[in-house]
Amino acid sequence: PCNLTGWWENDLGSKMQVFKVDNDGTFSGEYHTAVSSAKKPIQPSPLIGSQHLDEDGKCTFGFTVNWKKFSDSTAVFVGQCFKGDDGKEVLHTSWLLREKADSELDDWKATR
Repeated sequence: PCNLTGWWENDLGSKMQVFKVDNDGTFSGEYHTAVSSAKKPIQPSPLIGSQHLDEDGKCTFGFTVNWKKFSDSTAVFVGQCFKGDDGKEVLHTSWLLREKADSELDDWKATR
């Protein structure tokens, strides 16, 4: 099965460190984003998640990042781990980012 523990980097230069995946699939770590529209300097942000441990190695996972150190937003990521032809593990993810809305009328534009 895929081992999420360790450092991962995406095509935009953001990095994620997963500290340890427990036997039940839960994990924690830090996300070091390389992109942000926040006005404060970017800082590493805590993440918590869960991995579906599957014997065939095609494990799905999800995690939440709280950008509380420099932004008022929260992001959720879902994805799957694949083994490439070279044997290297690769993560494919999709994400949603939720920013604060000033009012209920602005709710429509608060999620990307």
